[in-house]
Amino acid sequence: MASVRAQEVAELLWEIKRADKVGTYTRVARKAGFSPGAAGRTIQTVLKTVRRDWPHLQWWRVFPDDGLIEKDTEQSKLAEEAGFAFVASGDQIIIDSFQEHVFVWETEEEAAEAKAAAEADADDDETDDDEDDDGEDDE
Repeated sequence: MASVRAQEVAELLWEIKRADKVGTYTRVARKAGFSPGAAGRTIQTVLKTVRRDWPHLQWWRVFPDDGLIEKDTEQSKLAEEAGFAFVASGDQIIIDSFQEHVFVWETEEEAAEAKAAAEADADDDETDDDEDDDGEDDE
């Protein structure tokens, strides 16, 4: 039976895949409600459970926070097959422009701010329309 943590991470993997992005140990673990653990050990254990219980999910989309992984691993090969390009970084590799590929979840506060900004823009548009309507033909 899968753990609650594994179930949460499995749901997040769907979001990451739909966005064609990758996640980091810390962001995925925190979004799932737990700490990634020392050197990401907890999230790595959870990802092993996800691989076992949901082999169809793209577990490989979760990377260490710095994005560095070993060359010629199953993770690097699957990421390359999905279209991600890598660059060498010493003895390891990293996705080209790694930070641009990392999925970022909006916090509830950010979502509320975005909604308020959108509503304010809509109100401004209505005000602009009212000012233009002076009852006279512009022609």
